[in-house]
Amino acid sequence: MLAPLPEPFQYLLEDSQHASFIYNVSMGRMLYLSAAYERLFPGHPRANVDADLPRLLSYLPAEDQTYARKCFAELAAGQLHDELLLRVQPRPDVPRRWLCVRAHRSATPDGQTLLSGTVNDVTVEQEYIRNADKYMAKKNTTLEILSHDLAGPFNMLQQLAEYIGEKTRPLNDPQVQKMLGIMRDTCRDSVNLIRDFVDGEFMDSASVELKRTRVDLVLALRQVVETYQQGEHLVAKHFHFEPAQATLFVEIDNNKFLQVINNLMSNAIKFTREGGHITVRVEQRAHTVLVTVADDGIGIPAALLPVLFDRFTKARRPGLRGEKTTGLGMHLIQTLVRLHNGTIWVESAENQGTTFYMELPSLAAPLAV
Repeated sequence: MLAPLPEPFQYLLEDSQHASFIYNVSMGRMLYLSAAYERLFPGHPRANVDADLPRLLSYLPAEDQTYARKCFAELAAGQLHDELLLRVQPRPDVPRRWLCVRAHRSATPDGQTLLSGTVNDVTVEQEYIRNADKYMAKKNTTLEILSHDLAGPFNMLQQLAEYIGEKTRPLNDPQVQKMLGIMRDTCRDSVNLIRDFVDGEFMDSASVELKRTRVDLVLALRQVVETYQQGEHLVAKHFHFEPAQATLFVEIDNNKFLQVINNLMSNAIKFTREGGHITVRVEQRAHTVLVTVADDGIGIPAALLPVLFDRFTKARRPGLRGEKTTGLGMHLIQTLVRLHNGTIWVESAENQGTTFYMELPSLAAPLAV
């Protein structure tokens, strides 16, 4: 039997659109549950909530059930969780919803553990965020592809202008040399403008605080690689995606981590010859998730590897088409990976290719007992 609350709180909580609750962890039963619970779960009277809890848990996808148990166990043990996002689908013919659970741990004078908080439907908000993330990642990927595609002709025209300048120098015609100089400067400035725009997008993102959410990394990476695959004819490279699992959940800032992937893919394109291969892999390990971006390009000289992630590193080199670099890219990548409590390292050999490894904390890691 649920306990009543003092009258002023009763009016406040019963009229709220959020389902408020107080759960006694020590006793394993619900002490209070507001009326909004019955709107969230039609056909489930709140008086029966203790008996219904196992059935409500079964409404979650299998991976969400494991995640929910892990988070509530951590919360009951005193570890903080700002909010818990869960997908709910009672039947296959019912649309899937998103629920946001916010809970706070407290203790009674006699030492019993309580969890109190709210549950509310955030389906509209989450669908909007996930669609925005999807198209933001597609936009960034498309910008990278277009930057390489547009820069190529400008670089070629610049090289042609230099070649013609050498051949026509014996003519001693100042007007011809002046026009060729304008062509070279225009091409160089155009290429720099394109790269400055794309690089500026990445640099701006590194200065914004992370907004972590639970993300299916396999799905997110697949969408990025598929966009590159659609542009293979523009950059003359082949892109591959090799996930070791069908789904794999991590807590990351989706936009920022995918910008890391995009930046690594962009570098791979710069230093991989036409017809080369770029492969993204992801796999679950014991306590971490490993993401790799590998190419079969020209590789990195051994002398440059120790300083590759330095700010304004001496390892910066123009790409095979003359693409410029600020020297900040790898430093920002490392910064963003570290902000995700991850690590990044590289293995490379000249004329054999380069592989970047990123290791992130895994949601599948076992609970500390």
